[in-house]
Amino acid sequence: MDEYVEKLRAGGIGVIPTDTVYGLVGSAFNPEAVERIYAAKGRDTAKPFIILISSFKDLERFGIELSPSITNTLDQLWPGPVTAVLPCSGESMEYLHRGLRSLAFRFPKKQELLSMIKETGPLVAPSANTEGMPPAKNIFQAREYFGETVDFYKNGGSVISEPSTIVKINQDGTIVKIR
Repeated sequence: MDEYVEKLRAGGIGVIPTDTVYGLVGSAFNPEAVERIYAAKGRDTAKPFIILISSFKDLERFGIELSPSITNTLDQLWPGPVTAVLPCSGESMEYLHRGLRSLAFRFPKKQELLSMIKETGPLVAPSANTEGMPPAKNIFQAREYFGETVDFYKNGGSVISEPSTIVKINQDGTIVKIR
């Protein structure tokens, strides 16, 4: 197991290259890690984070119920750089959905990232930037944003890509583009 996986399992937060941009990541099942990420980013605490998953089965851990229509739509979108907003009403997930009763998930295609998520479990993964600034394009820019407030930085070279497309999927499987 690599050092990054160990740190994430222990409740740490860090910066890693994702399938789209550098992300500031922590375990989606560790409320303290989630709050540390909000503090590090200076992010509005009413705005939920995107969660990276490694399989459809991960959605069950969040109490997400998939209708056949939603499953068919997700099959067409994933894996890939599309974030899907799905209903999540569970009280135990309030620290993630921030009262909005929905969560945003992305099932990336990048194998190295999927392998990490399989070992750590789902990760909250907002872009690596402080609120209002552009996403970090490299580890050096990420260090300028976060300094010692994070536990590690995983260098993946320059990542120059667009953030994921975000869509809301209705119960009938229709898509509404958000970003």
